[in-house]
Amino acid sequence: MPNLIADPERLKERLELLPTSAGVYLMRDEAGEILYVGKAKNLRNRVRSYFQPGHDHSPRIAIMVGKVHDFELILTDTEAEALVLEDNLIKTHKPRYNVLLKDDKQYPYLCITWSEEYPRIFVTRRRGSGHPEDRYFGPYTDAGALHSTLGLLKKLFPLRQRNTPVFKDRPCINYEMGRCPGLCQRLIAPQEYRATIRQIQMILQGRTTELLAQLEEQMQAAAAAMHFEHAARLRDRITGLNQLGAHQKITVPDSSVSRDAVALAADASLVSIQLFQVRSGKLIGRLGFSAAASGEDPGRILQRVLEEHYRASAPEEIPIEVLTQHLLPEADILAAWLAEKKGRKVEIHAPQRQTKAELVEMVARNAEAELQRLERFSRRQEKGLIHLAEALELPSIPRRMECYDISHIQGTDTVASRVVFLDGAPAKQYYRHYKIRDPRIVAGRPDDFASMAEVISRRFARAESEPEGDLPDLVVIDGGKGQLSAARAVMEELSYGDVPTIGLAKRLEEVFLPGRSDPVILPEGDPALHLLQRIRDEAHRFAVSFHREQRGKRMTRSSLDDIPGIGPAKRKILLDTFRSVPVLEKASFEEISKTPGIGPRLAQVIHTYFHGKPQEAAEAREAEQTAYEVK
Repeated sequence: MPNLIADPERLKERLELLPTSAGVYLMRDEAGEILYVGKAKNLRNRVRSYFQPGHDHSPRIAIMVGKVHDFELILTDTEAEALVLEDNLIKTHKPRYNVLLKDDKQYPYLCITWSEEYPRIFVTRRRGSGHPEDRYFGPYTDAGALHSTLGLLKKLFPLRQRNTPVFKDRPCINYEMGRCPGLCQRLIAPQEYRATIRQIQMILQGRTTELLAQLEEQMQAAAAAMHFEHAARLRDRITGLNQLGAHQKITVPDSSVSRDAVALAADASLVSIQLFQVRSGKLIGRLGFSAAASGEDPGRILQRVLEEHYRASAPEEIPIEVLTQHLLPEADILAAWLAEKKGRKVEIHAPQRQTKAELVEMVARNAEAELQRLERFSRRQEKGLIHLAEALELPSIPRRMECYDISHIQGTDTVASRVVFLDGAPAKQYYRHYKIRDPRIVAGRPDDFASMAEVISRRFARAESEPEGDLPDLVVIDGGKGQLSAARAVMEELSYGDVPTIGLAKRLEEVFLPGRSDPVILPEGDPALHLLQRIRDEAHRFAVSFHREQRGKRMTRSSLDDIPGIGPAKRKILLDTFRSVPVLEKASFEEISKTPGIGPRLAQVIHTYFHGKPQEAAEAREAEQTAYEVK
C-alpha cells in the first residue's frame, strides 16, 4: 500500500474522519515506526495542514510527510492533557522527526533528597537519576560559584557536613561549632531538620526576599522573648543571605515580578537555546539546551524548550511571566497549562521594546556566544576523528568508539568497564560495567589478559542481536600488546576480526596495532592523541569507580549477614540497639531476646553463632523454622 501522499483517495477518506477535539497525533511509516508525535487543540485543522498543497513546510517536515503511511489519534479532554501526553510519547519513542533537545549535562545541579528522612544536599551532574521525590536545581554554568554558594549555605544553616559519621557514639566537632545539628546521633527531629532544608530550597527557588522577611520576623520574636542567642543566630543568617545575593551582576527593574526569558541562535547545523531565570530583580539561574538544526520554526523550538523545562518544575518555581524571542505557535496552550500547574495566571509575551526586550536581547547574545563555543568544540572533535582515521589507516572515520579497561587490586574485586564515544563525545547511555566471572581470577592471582578476553567475549557474543549501527568503528583496549592480543583472539573467534582494534599503553602513550611489532607514536598535541587519551581516561575512571563500589560493599559487609534469619531489617534493629557487632557479641542471651522484633528463638541463633559452633547455629535455626511450621 502506498504512502498517504501518493494515495489521494485514502488520504481524503482519512482526513474526512478527523475530529475537531484536542489530542495527540502519531505519524507512522509503512513499517509502523513512529515518525513524528504532535499535539493540537483542533486535530482536524492541525493534521490537515500537513497535507495541504503548497504548504510551506520545513525541509525536515516535508521529508517526513512524504513517508507517512498512516496516522494515529489519541483524544484528550483538554489541551493541557494533550501537551503532557505528547511529551511522554516523545520521550518514550524518540521519533526521528521530532526535535530532540539536549540539555547542558556538562553543567552541575544541586540535588535535595526529599525521599530521605534527613534530606541531603549535594552537587551532581546527573539530573533525575534518583528518587522521584528528590528535587534538582540548575544547571549552574559556574561550577566554582555553585560550590562557593553551597559552602556558604553550610555555614549559615546547620546541615549534615559529612557522608559518614566520624564517631559511632557521639557527634563530631561540627556539632560543637553549630554547623551540624547532630544527625548521626539523631539529636534533631526529622521534621525540624526538614524545615531548615525547606528554607534552603526557598533560596534555590529565588525566594530569598520572602525568606528574609520570615527570618526577620522570627528574629524580632526571639529578641522579644529574650532568647538572645537564637536571635543572634538569626541575625547572622540574615546578614549572610544578604551577602549571598550581593555578587549578582545582573539586575532588572520591577523586582516584584518573577520572569523567565528564552532565546536561541542557530546556524546550518546547530541550535543553541538559553533560558534566564530572573527572581526579585536578580538573575538566579541560566539553563542551556542544544539541538541539531532541522529547519524547524524558531517559535516551535522555544515552545518545546519551555514545555520540557516546566515539566520538571514545582509550582513555586514557575514564574508569572515568560518572555520569548519569537512568538510561540501554541502560547495559549502553554499559558493555560502553566496557570493550572501554578494556581494563578501566567503570561507569555514576545516583547519588542524597552526593558523586557533588552532582557531578551541579552539572552539572545548569550545564546549566540554558546553557539560559537559549540561550533568550536564540534570542529575540534571532528578534526580529532579525521586525524585518528588517517594516523591508524582506518577504513572510515570512527564515529562510534568503544574503550575497555580492567580494574582490581591484586585480583581482588576484578571488574571492567566499557565507555562509548559517538562523534568524539561521551555517550553515557551506552556505558557498561562488568564483574569478572572467571573463577581462576581471585585475590592474589590477577590476570588482565583473561579478564579482557572475558569482557570482549561477553560484548561481541551478543553483537548479532544488536542493531547494525551499534557495532563500533574502533575498539580501544586500555593496555599494551598482551591485552590487545587477548581481545583480538576473541573477536576473530567470534567472526568480528574486521572491527578495527588498537591498544593504548599508558606509560609512553604508545598505540599498538594488531600484527605490527612497532607502536604508532602520535605527536604530542595531536587532536587524535587527545581523543584517545580522553576515552581511555574515561574508561579508567568508570572502571575504578565501579571497583571501589564493589570493594566498599565487600568491606562494609557485616558478619551479621552470615547468621541464618538475619536480613537487612533485623540487622538494622540489632545495630541500632547494640551500636556495633563487638557489643552484640558480648551480649547475653537475655539481652538479645529482649530486642524488639528478635524474640527468643532468633536470639538463641544469634547467641549460638557468637558463642558456639556454626553447626549449632544452623541446628538452632532449623529448630526455629520447624517450630514456626508446626505453629
